[in-house]
Amino acid sequence: MDPESLRAATPAFETCCYLNTGASGPSPRPVVEATESFQRRFEYEQPCSEDVYSTAEDALASARERVAGLLGTSSDHIALTQSTVAGINHVATAIDWDPEDVVVNTDLEHPAGELPWQRAADLHDVEVRTMPTERGRLDLDDVKTAVRDARLVCLSSVTWNYGTRLPVGEVVDIAHDAGAAVLVDAVQSPGQMPVDVEAWGADYVAASGHKWLLGPWGAGFLYVDEPQQVAPRQIGYFSVERPAGGGDDGAEDGEAGDGGTTDSSVNYSFRPTARRFELGTGAIAPYVGLETAIETMEAVGLDQIESRIARLAGRLKDGLGDRLLSPRDARSGLVTFAAENPVLLVERLAEEGIQIRWLREPHACRASVHALNTADDVDRLLTALESAQE
Repeated sequence: MDPESLRAATPAFETCCYLNTGASGPSPRPVVEATESFQRRFEYEQPCSEDVYSTAEDALASARERVAGLLGTSSDHIALTQSTVAGINHVATAIDWDPEDVVVNTDLEHPAGELPWQRAADLHDVEVRTMPTERGRLDLDDVKTAVRDARLVCLSSVTWNYGTRLPVGEVVDIAHDAGAAVLVDAVQSPGQMPVDVEAWGADYVAASGHKWLLGPWGAGFLYVDEPQQVAPRQIGYFSVERPAGGGDDGAEDGEAGDGGTTDSSVNYSFRPTARRFELGTGAIAPYVGLETAIETMEAVGLDQIESRIARLAGRLKDGLGDRLLSPRDARSGLVTFAAENPVLLVERLAEEGIQIRWLREPHACRASVHALNTADDVDRLLTALESAQE
């Protein structure tokens, strides 16, 4: 499949000039069809033909394998979540915080990478130390200073407000040398560029499929480097080897994990894999859609997607001139630019059938250029911006 074919299979592009994938990616027909087909089959046919738990387990296992392949790891390290922020919260609540603990993040983080630590500060009196940056760039000397006594570092792989790629591998090395763990908010990376979580070396990576992967909402994922070293605060029968009370609703017996007890009155043991963060019954169809989305993007080719995004984003940056706020070498499809009234401009562009978004910090506008976009899309936005300026 090529980008043009993928665009033709995505109905949103029949209706508008869509340049807002960094917020939410419009799904192509095969993704929606796979999601709907599974849901119909699961609700209409499965109750009378097969065990619904086995069907659900098979679908989730398949999605977990596909996510693992996308991220360059094994499925034992993958937990399926509802969203990026759900994955971050899994980590934030699993840590046994002490009042003197320090969490380090940057001033580039999405609220998903800020709020869980603010809550930890309220509940456990931990210190949240925010590293200042300059237009999306992170100084590694600042990192060395900030993490010297930190317990955890949280940063984005691609910043949502400037579109810059942060030096994740270098930050991980610095943090680990200081004894700190690292959690990466990677939601702006998968589907936009190849991702290898093991090359990053991070302890945790949280992301979701509803942006650049063009998957449905409600299908996120969490990578955990050493699952058995983390004891979740939440528990459910999907997260244990044997459910309390000896029931068999979808949880399977097997090799005992850690963190449990042999007391017969409380019969549980966490799974030894990242599945210890999965709780119980939930929507299955979004993960079927996610798997199809990954297959679709891989059929196009992530390298081809990355290079096309670079060309189109470069075209947009050239056309924006002095209005450009994102660094020219940001290396992503997120392009932020100045506007006198960002909210009003987004509304006016929407009236013309052009979808972008405005940001609070910086108070500006952001366009997201995906491989599904074309040079005509970019030029249409630039022409509309010139007209608005006049």
